[in-house]
Amino acid sequence: MGADTSSLDSDASVVRLRIPARAEYITLCRLALTGLTRIRQVPDETLADLKLALTEATSNSVRHAYSSDGNGHVDIVYELRADRLAIEVADDGGGFEPAPGRNAEDGELSEGGLGIAIIRAIADELEIESSPAARGSRLRFVKLLH
Repeated sequence: MGADTSSLDSDASVVRLRIPARAEYITLCRLALTGLTRIRQVPDETLADLKLALTEATSNSVRHAYSSDGNGHVDIVYELRADRLAIEVADDGGGFEPAPGRNAEDGELSEGGLGIAIIRAIADELEIESSPAARGSRLRFVKLLH
């Protein structure tokens, strides 16, 4: 587990966090998000929504990417800019296919379909990359800050 803070430019703050793929570490992801929002004020309601979306995204990786022994990790990247907060959650576990007749763009995935629907409702942008043929999954969502 580790954290790295760096700046892409004067407008962005980037924090990278790697956690073991175990449920008890999800709280650290939420704490890092809370700390990051002290750099730029985020309304309490928006922060609560972002924590929910982050919890859903990391929980999906923890529950579905690796075997039940928790061997593996989940990488979280937070990118805070003046007008937006982007959060990316990635793992290198087993990917997944969209449910038959549905696709990632619809937000209905066979793994964590309800979680994806929650994230989609909270986020202004959502990208999902996953496939069982390739290792890992990546979910990135953006919330515009007004």
